[in-house]
Amino acid sequence: MKLLGNLKQGLVFILSAPAGTGKTTLVQKLVTEFPVVVANVSYTTRAPRTGEINGSHYHFVTEADFLARIAKGEFLEYVQLYGDYYGTSQLWLEEQLAHGKHVFLVIDTQGAKLLKEKINAIHIFVSPPSLEVLEKRLQSRKTEPESVIQKRLDWAKQEMLAKNAYDYLIINDDLDTAYQVLRSIVIAEEHRIG
Repeated sequence: MKLLGNLKQGLVFILSAPAGTGKTTLVQKLVTEFPVVVANVSYTTRAPRTGEINGSHYHFVTEADFLARIAKGEFLEYVQLYGDYYGTSQLWLEEQLAHGKHVFLVIDTQGAKLLKEKINAIHIFVSPPSLEVLEKRLQSRKTEPESVIQKRLDWAKQEMLAKNAYDYLIINDDLDTAYQVLRSIVIAEEHRIG
């Protein structure tokens, strides 16, 4: 028996966290360690940041294309956040699960709330140790102006109020420790009986 990858049908993990909490890094570490774990590549209308690759980090599309996909019913969920759209492909998710993959959907709290009623998933919330630490992390990325950082901090306060609706809480005050906790959750969930 392998540590992971023993199931015919994969599991869905919904991971939410404020921007700058390390959620993408945590999920990428899992994907690297366990080939059975895959991360959703969301569709978005926002502009790519430096170093982001279309199809790898996000599927970058125009607003017209995104709205056409909504009209065709292609998204499991979608939200508009900070003026940009983000959405999860329904077809991609179904294909991954059918192949026994454990799928991580990194989704904001609004999207997670919508999905809680639609699909069976394990919900994980990653929190910064404090809003002060989060602000320093966002500023150190140097990817956004101060006005956007303040909007993200305001939104983070709202997101953190929703953490009790999740199955698990990880406080990321140390990346390696947070990763070990996340890894343990995934392993335990695959081996859960009921």
